[in-house]
Amino acid sequence: MHAVILAGGKGVRLRPYTTALPKPLVPIGDQHAILEIVLRQLAAAGFTHCTIAIGHLGEIIRAYVGDGSQWGMDIDYATEESPLGTMGPLLTLRERLPENFLVMNGDVLTDLDYADVLNRHSRSGAPLTIATYHRKVHIDFGVLTTRKGEVVAFTEKPSMDYRVSMGVYGLSRSTLEGYTPGLPLGFDELVLDLLATGRPPHAYEFDGYWLDIGRPDDYDRANAEFTSRRSLLLKGA
Repeated sequence: MHAVILAGGKGVRLRPYTTALPKPLVPIGDQHAILEIVLRQLAAAGFTHCTIAIGHLGEIIRAYVGDGSQWGMDIDYATEESPLGTMGPLLTLRERLPENFLVMNGDVLTDLDYADVLNRHSRSGAPLTIATYHRKVHIDFGVLTTRKGEVVAFTEKPSMDYRVSMGVYGLSRSTLEGYTPGLPLGFDELVLDLLATGRPPHAYEFDGYWLDIGRPDDYDRANAEFTSRRSLLLKGA
């Protein structure tokens, strides 16, 4: 099984932690970087090959990870010379990838079964599989619905339930046909194109542990929770 880890971003929202370190290498707990946890999880799930798309401070990632032999994996790299969006780096890799592979952000902390995501994607025949997570947002205000200058409905401090992308995907190489390598391609653009052409992505619903380490408070929470969740996140790794 093959995974692609997207690790080329600048991690602007996580500054100052990412001033001198790429976001996937910020430490979690006393011993591990986020990317190391992800690679241990992938290896334990049976992934044997991984391509890491690097950009900002990418040489630090390459020096830290090496060829992957310390995790029993074969790891290679793709360098992003200019920002290409979420899916753009995959276009230059397309000929190096199998028909079905896993794609994920390099800053995700979760106990998701990565192998099951890829296997479900392969069986579904869908062009793209999106791992999704349930979120609930509480709105602290009374919400008004207006029409032509009149209030037609009112809800006091409602809650909104929805599912969000976890930053983990099963993808088919053929889904990338028609896009130009070297040009930016965002996840949003790919999904909208698939919907517009009547090829809806498959949703892999997950309700375990997931934390997207995008902001300093997310990072602080990850460190606070890691000790108690270490056995969950690194089981079998």
